[in-house]
Amino acid sequence: MALAQREIRVEMYPLAPRVLEVRSARRITPRMIRVVLGGADLADFRSDNFADHVKLWFPDERTGEHVMPVVENDRALNFRAPGALYRDYTVRRHDPAARELTVDFVAHDHGPAGRWALRAEPGLRLGVLGPRGTEHVPADYDYHVLVADETALPAAARRLEELPEGARVHAFFEVADAAEESYVEAREGVSITWLHRGDAAPGDSGLLERAVRGFDFPEGEGFVWVAGEATALRPIRRHLKELGFVKDRTMAVDGYWRRGTANLDHHAADDE
Repeated sequence: MALAQREIRVEMYPLAPRVLEVRSARRITPRMIRVVLGGADLADFRSDNFADHVKLWFPDERTGEHVMPVVENDRALNFRAPGALYRDYTVRRHDPAARELTVDFVAHDHGPAGRWALRAEPGLRLGVLGPRGTEHVPADYDYHVLVADETALPAAARRLEELPEGARVHAFFEVADAAEESYVEAREGVSITWLHRGDAAPGDSGLLERAVRGFDFPEGEGFVWVAGEATALRPIRRHLKELGFVKDRTMAVDGYWRRGTANLDHHAADDE
């Protein structure tokens, strides 16, 4: 496969702390909760691309203490402050006119963010830090392949919405069951294969790897974006490299979470 001349371009944003309020919270599938945050602090907020993420700062469930982000000279000062509790989440949608930020949460009770989302209601406050920057991924590849589990569905869905009309897209999405398929609506030119995990543990089904290995990649220069459980993505990354895909040119593989690890730093290198 010839190397594409296209390349991901990174743009950094000024780092800004914000405090927002919940404007609405509702369950949009049995396992996905949509929270719309709003406030004047969004006046200069930017999110230009589908994989942009923010750090959401949550209150301590036990004490009620709520540490908010503090920034000075473009640096966050209190990541290690006592009581600081934050997690990375994708910017599902940003409405500058309404000053609203939409974030989708996988509904579960085995982490502070998921438990917060289960009881979210209008008026609750969250600290928001970032996005720190964005990655401009060209939209004019001959085809696009999206591979994601539930945690990466918000980014994948945003990508589908933002790609130009007529873009050829092949998507493989792992979810628990058919009830989750309503999260994404396919449009013309988009082929979605839903992979139902059933009773298998998240991150342990092997469904995404088998789907990628079994896919007959089209002719031309394509871009493959893969996100989900970090360990499960390693063999997918190796397979794509063997096929000739190149990091930051024709592929991006991003571990959003790792089994047994709280608050995974998905910027850390995992290019084994």
